[in-house]
Amino acid sequence: MSRVLQSLRNIVGAVMLALSVVGPAQAESLRAGTAAFLREDYVTAARILGPLAERSNAAAQFYLCFMYANGRGVPQSYDEAAIWCFRSAEQGHAGAQYMMGLMYDKGQGVPENFVEAHKWLNLAAGHAPRKDRASWVRIRDAVASKMTLGQLGLARQLAIDWRPKPE
Repeated sequence: MSRVLQSLRNIVGAVMLALSVVGPAQAESLRAGTAAFLREDYVTAARILGPLAERSNAAAQFYLCFMYANGRGVPQSYDEAAIWCFRSAEQGHAGAQYMMGLMYDKGQGVPENFVEAHKWLNLAAGHAPRKDRASWVRIRDAVASKMTLGQLGLARQLAIDWRPKPE
């Protein structure tokens, strides 16, 4: 799980860029929640990020996904993690897409589904931070090795057809 935590740290730069698009109060809350997350004060992070996630902030939703998946600052729940991951991934958050792919691969909070896993991992790899791209591609390719050619073709087509959906 430290690889995922490291990926989160790498994504912080992208989150900071996204702050320029949201309102000042929301940006300050996201900064505070991200800072709490990075210093591993997950209870505070969940308290700050929860309301932002409810208001459709993809970065906040992603952090809640990670916290629920790993029981950090909130009770561990793959079902709850999947809800937050899906909401964030649907908006185009690469980290959430990666986590969503992992969840479908393992059947954590969602039914095991290699087609969906590959779709999300493929989308994530295409938008991965440079430092994470190679490892995310390896995970995607590992999932592909479990699939038939037909499943792989379907997963690729789903990724091609996918478009972000703002909440």
